Amino acid sequence: MRKALPWHLACGLALGLQAAEFQIHEFQKIILTREFWAEGAHAADFNRDGHKDVVCGPFIYLGPDFRERFAFMPATRSFERVLPDGRRETVPGFEGALGTQNAYADVFLTFTGDFNQDGWPDILHLPHPGGAAHWYENPRQPGKPWTQHLALEPTDGESPGLADITGDGRPELICFSRGRLGYAEYDPAHPERPWNFRPISPPGDWGRYTHGLGWGDINGDGRPDLVEKDGWWEQPPSLEGNPLWRHHPTSFGRGGAQMLVFDVNGDGQNDVVTALHAHEYGLAWFEQVRSSDGIAFRQHLITGERESDNPFGIRFSQAHALADADLDRDGLPDFVTGKRFWAHGPTGDPEPNAPAVLYWFRLFRPTGARPFFEPHLVDADSGVGTQVTVTDLNGDGWADIVVGNKKGAFVFLHQVRPVSRTEWEARQPRPVRSPIH
Repeated sequence: MRKALPWHLACGLALGLQAAEFQIHEFQKIILTREFWAEGAHAADFNRDGHKDVVCGPFIYLGPDFRERFAFMPATRSFERVLPDGRRETVPGFEGALGTQNAYADVFLTFTGDFNQDGWPDILHLPHPGGAAHWYENPRQPGKPWTQHLALEPTDGESPGLADITGDGRPELICFSRGRLGYAEYDPAHPERPWNFRPISPPGDWGRYTHGLGWGDINGDGRPDLVEKDGWWEQPPSLEGNPLWRHHPTSFGRGGAQMLVFDVNGDGQNDVVTALHAHEYGLAWFEQVRSSDGIAFRQHLITGERESDNPFGIRFSQAHALADADLDRDGLPDFVTGKRFWAHGPTGDPEPNAPAVLYWFRLFRPTGARPFFEPHLVDADSGVGTQVTVTDLNGDGWADIVVGNKKGAFVFLHQVRPVSRTEWEARQPRPVRSPIH
């Protein structure tokens, strides 16, 4: 057995922890369902009762306890499984962990937003790649039907996003469509009409299953740029006339998941954090390095194919979804990711049946040393789908986690409590080698 270093002495106290900062971060797991309805989930206060609700697939789970659910769209899918005694049983949803065969849901990601600007949150469902994205209009009264509206067809890629990248105060759907990278806008005067896709690239070889996509200000000009696995696309000073954006070739791996753009090392320049391959191993942050030749990126491995690739011995495959947030409220960005269970079924990809782990990675910036991410296990029987959502569900100021995948749908309520220095030290992740170098 490898001997753990005295982590709290080697690093924790060296980072200036004070007695008042000895806190334990725990997560209360709420199983919304074990049925497989979607590879993503989101949250909003759909009935405006002051409590956020969770949406996963066709169901809304009402906060604050999420025990009551109702279907806002048809929930008719089911599969048949054979019980040990030979009897057959019909199971609601798509076949996932409750079955034995591989299947795919028709919802890959879910977002929320007030698309018709009536003050009530609506739901945007992104399909199995290559299908049509639809948004569902909140009827504002319980029991009334949610009207479906076409957003974009086709919607390609496995990591689309929803964010305001144009600066008009409204979110755009960032995705690939018909072999081009771009974003889709809805018309606020006619939200019922299909969204307008604006390509920012010439035609490329991006297909329906393209992995890796993100956005953020790379060059520091105040405008969000787009990032994909083969480089970043610089937003021009004006979007008048739908210009193509300038491409800066860079390799960010072989195709991961969501690509997070934030300043890891505190030098004032945004870096990129992502999975190196969505169906194999590896998380990395790419340090932005500037010179007279322009902007380049230097890769720093967070986790890899071997346990020894991570200072804490953490290793898992299929990190197919990432989300960033300041989980410990120390002013530094952290991120959440985990294993996508059965991405290609029980026999596909490396270690498909390994525990479906969910982690949050805490960012440290030790003085005079390279920053690193400290892994904290949230759960070992849920993982991520193609999306993981981090949001404050209960209004206590701490970021919670929402997940939907082939294991089911889950909420993890973030709970923080003060502890003694002794208990704090006992609960810290134990590195197998020093992360400070």
